[in-house]
Amino acid sequence: MQVSWTPHTVTTVETVEPHPVAALSALFDDGMPAIGPGDALPPLWHWAALARWPVSSVLGVDGHPARGSFLPPVELRRRVFAGGEVVFHAPLTVGATVRRESQVESVTEKAGRSGRLVVVVVATRLYDEHDRLALDERQDLIYRDTAPVPSTADIDIPAAQAPVGAPFSRAGEWEWDLATDPTLLMRFSAATSNPHRIHYDWPYATRVEGYPGLVVHGPLMTLALAEMLRLEQHDLPIARLRHRNRRPLFCGQTARLRRIEDAPLTLGLFARDAGEPCTTVTIEGIAHA
Repeated sequence: MQVSWTPHTVTTVETVEPHPVAALSALFDDGMPAIGPGDALPPLWHWAALARWPVSSVLGVDGHPARGSFLPPVELRRRVFAGGEVVFHAPLTVGATVRRESQVESVTEKAGRSGRLVVVVVATRLYDEHDRLALDERQDLIYRDTAPVPSTADIDIPAAQAPVGAPFSRAGEWEWDLATDPTLLMRFSAATSNPHRIHYDWPYATRVEGYPGLVVHGPLMTLALAEMLRLEQHDLPIARLRHRNRRPLFCGQTARLRRIEDAPLTLGLFARDAGEPCTTVTIEGIAHA
């Protein structure tokens, strides 16, 4: 990393836009009531409502803004949304004006099992129109070396796949299936202003970053678990939500979402052929069955 880089706070005033909220609702297509101006955002939906499109001239090779401005100039190519925590102090409503303060809180270099990695922690605070703290968030980003690029013989080129329809389907009490396809990933990238090429550019994801296919977004898996909470228990307040992405899910896989602990309430998203969860969400400050 360049020694000249120093963390700094970025402050912006933004509107909780209704259009990306409607886009996310249309993507989930799960029968929940529509959310419009004046309504409170469901948990984590600020990731769509307050997403920002970077201008094209600042994009790096992976599609994200080039590092070295807000984020540190980490040289490792593969970026992973590893998890974080959100503390909810007051509701954010659609159409409201908010003030966002974001800062890189720490940058830590480590030696992991797969090689060198860098952990970047980003802190964000959102203040409502009355200058009250509404949301306090920490996101953990991990940068690591790319995996060896598989040979052509090792890669199954995906056949044309029709959209799966509504992605959520009930599998049982506190159990839901989430089906994935390229259209779902593309629509989520658009709804959350996410230009990361691993989610829509199959040659880049496989030939450059070494994945076996398109990668399902970490935020999509996390939001799916938060949405499962809405599907099971409507409109109950949440004080804190901790989320962790443990392993990737790839496009075309169907995930099983289920409750794995009661106290505290913990939800997990599992690939159908795996015993360990891809993503977990732990919720505090909510009554549950």
